[in-house]
Amino acid sequence: MEKNILNTIHFPNDLRKIPKEKLPQLAQELREFIINIIATKEGHLGASLGVVELTIALHYVFNTPDDILVWDVGHQAYGHKILTGRKEIFHTNRQLGGISGFPKRSESEYDTFGVGHSSTAISAALGMAIASKLKGEIDKQHIAVVGDASIASGMAFEALNHAGVTDTNLLIILNDNAIGIDPSVGALKNYFTKVKLDGAKEADNIFEALNFNYSGPIDGHNLNLVISELERLKNVPGPKVLHVITTKGKGLRQAEENQVVYHAPGKFDALTGDLAPKSTELQPPKFQDVFGKTLVELASKNEKIIGITPAMPTGSSLKFMMDAFPERAFDVGIAEQHAVTFAAGMATQGFNVFCNIYSTFLQRAYDQVIHDVCLQKIPVIFCLDRAGIVGEDGPTHHGIFDLAYLNCIPNLIIFAPRNEIELRNIMFTAQQGLDSPIFIRYPRGRGKILDWQKSFSKIEIGKATVLKEGSDTVVLTIGTIEDNVLEAIGTFPAVQQQKIGLVAMRFLKPLDEVILHQIFKKYKTIITVEDGTIIGGLGISVATFATSKGYKNKIEMIGIPDVFPEQGTISELQEIAGISSKKIKQSLQKYL
Repeated sequence: MEKNILNTIHFPNDLRKIPKEKLPQLAQELREFIINIIATKEGHLGASLGVVELTIALHYVFNTPDDILVWDVGHQAYGHKILTGRKEIFHTNRQLGGISGFPKRSESEYDTFGVGHSSTAISAALGMAIASKLKGEIDKQHIAVVGDASIASGMAFEALNHAGVTDTNLLIILNDNAIGIDPSVGALKNYFTKVKLDGAKEADNIFEALNFNYSGPIDGHNLNLVISELERLKNVPGPKVLHVITTKGKGLRQAEENQVVYHAPGKFDALTGDLAPKSTELQPPKFQDVFGKTLVELASKNEKIIGITPAMPTGSSLKFMMDAFPERAFDVGIAEQHAVTFAAGMATQGFNVFCNIYSTFLQRAYDQVIHDVCLQKIPVIFCLDRAGIVGEDGPTHHGIFDLAYLNCIPNLIIFAPRNEIELRNIMFTAQQGLDSPIFIRYPRGRGKILDWQKSFSKIEIGKATVLKEGSDTVVLTIGTIEDNVLEAIGTFPAVQQQKIGLVAMRFLKPLDEVILHQIFKKYKTIITVEDGTIIGGLGISVATFATSKGYKNKIEMIGIPDVFPEQGTISELQEIAGISSKKIKQSLQKYL
């Protein structure tokens, strides 16, 4: 057998010269290439393994990049990147200065639309298809690859509804593997299951009802079949759907059998597929697990507690609640807007509703937060996981805007716990009943306290905590970025440390104005530190307070500057943004 066909392919033009009978061997090589690199470099594994044949077929049949290929979300685009000029640098995937883990327009002309959040591909591809029609490019093809979990999202349905009445060269590939990051949920998932079992009768076909020419379902791992269907569909006019059945993690036994874990498994053995052994050393908990376990603890005593997440039960650890109280925990699918308003509806009926959404994904439900929750002052308890800089997933996933985009909305409380115990206590406080919605934001990763499951105590709303008195300069922090500040202060000699005060504001809204008056009367210099954008965050709020009260003290704001931080480790990105302990120390040095 001829070896290393993959090595002869630098761009899709090279791929199209390969005889069709050799493509299955290429698929095997591409799988091995992805597995070998992700085993050591980490990244999203299962999704890309599942679409290897589909990726090869798409670039083989269509004249990319002239024909436009749009990937939804982008977890599955590794094979695409390798075949489009990035094989030699693929080992830099998700690293500082390396290629992005998602399609990115500035990276390659083959990445036609930047993604990271789901359910955008049909809208983008439809926009491109109508643009091509207006320009008279009648032969240009536009293909959107969408998963079965993503196509159930509201935005995807809006695009389907529009596309069905257009006369465009739009092909939607429904990549159906019954799983997103967690297993897909909902009535549409049940419909796809029925289609797979019974075949798609025209009378009950949802896509035919929306004016799409529907084909399938077909085996997405049968390269010849996929290629022949794509060749046929090139010549079918109007909007089309090709339903392909794939297996997430295809080609690596463990990834096929444990699809949730192998979505992004961390390091593993490329030969056996076994995960790298976990440390046996006792570690502090992940913040998501503090949330999940605390919710179960509270729910066992309070039958009014409900848990809701849009498609992230494992990532948010709502899975603990779903296992313990399945009738009171809801995964609503990739539907952040629905999650927020659904939570509001339940809360109007007297339930204590905990709605857990990643910070970056709450952006997708901003109108619902304003109109359906805050305007009506409905006391939903929002737990925003992955707040602040999240690391290698990069700019589409950083949770750096929440403080700013929530800060301008009336009728809400914004709280950032300093540590695991404060997260527990604010959850305990919130479920006892508040008269406003509350947004609790906490970071990705582990805390720092081993003995965190303490007895609950109530937190006074709007109250800051003085951690350290000083004489000259005071640092105001919000959330766990306090750790970097403490580390910075700890590097100074004792005599200088005595000059620095430290206050954990905890609440961005309402601000503790009592303590702010004391601070502005006592200290010459006030430094604010936050792991959100400077614009709209804690620093701006403190400066606004100072101006309105006539204070003239020196104020320095440390936070995320007015840029989209790229990808890299959290420590690398904090250093670049100026919020690492080293950079905070440099700022403090000026005033000592």
